[in-house]
Amino acid sequence: MAVARAQAVVNGVTINLAYNATSKKWSGSGSAPTKSSYPKGGYYNVTLTAWDEAGNKTTVDATHTTLGSALRLVVKELTAPVLTITYPSASARIINNKPAITWTVTDNDSGVNPNTIGITIDSGTKITGTSITKEAVSEGYKCTYTPGSALSDGSHTIKVDASDYDGNAATQKSVTFIIDTIPPTLNISAPAEGVKTNNATVTVSGKTNDATSAPVTLTVKLNNGTAENVTVGTDGAFNKSLTLVEGSNTITVVATDAAGKTTTITRTVVLDTHAPAFSDIVITPNPVNVGVSFTVSVTITDT
Repeated sequence: MAVARAQAVVNGVTINLAYNATSKKWSGSGSAPTKSSYPKGGYYNVTLTAWDEAGNKTTVDATHTTLGSALRLVVKELTAPVLTITYPSASARIINNKPAITWTVTDNDSGVNPNTIGITIDSGTKITGTSITKEAVSEGYKCTYTPGSALSDGSHTIKVDASDYDGNAATQKSVTFIIDTIPPTLNISAPAEGVKTNNATVTVSGKTNDATSAPVTLTVKLNNGTAENVTVGTDGAFNKSLTLVEGSNTITVVATDAAGKTTTITRTVVLDTHAPAFSDIVITPNPVNVGVSFTVSVTITDT
């Protein structure tokens, strides 16, 4: 009895097979499924069915002891995972020298292979494995890595990598940021601490700088007044004229670098515009004989 017809079914799609008299084979063509076979156990099951002219039917599929391995259709995707660095952002200035670096990697087909997730800091060796925390999210992972050793102050570049289960490598993503743990330098050349003056006008002057996070911004506050912004020159020099109140004055100078680190110096200046006053003047003896010593006694007050 001759074979009447045959078909293959893949992922619910039927492919009718035609007999080729030359090759003596039954064959037919179809489009591969649009999704990777990895999440389905690594392959799509192909079911073959043949009928003879009498209506007898034979069916085999991937579970068949002898023929099963030939009926496993492996489908690979071509789209790579997507990487996104969420912290730090480009050019960020960070005061923590062990920042928790975070990024996401997603793939909506074969899925992200967690064993391929890696991070490289500067020119170091790529870091993979359990030192990277991988939290499962929709279609991938949220990843976190905290350096075991403190990063030096200055510029650093991180690079992250990952692949899916079909071997498609994501486009590497990188970001450059700055570590700044050192506050700006601040030197006050005038006025000196505790100086006393009868001039109500005083000039605050000095220099400030920050090697990592220039430029530095500067404020000067007198007593409980409002902190005023002061222009800092390209060489770091600054000066600010203030009008003192009678008595003790507190001057607060704050330098802030681009990373938000601050250095504060205070100076106390006393304004005294009251001249001393005399009272109870007594010269003894008075009158006094020629050549004889005399004593001047006086009360002097200064407020």
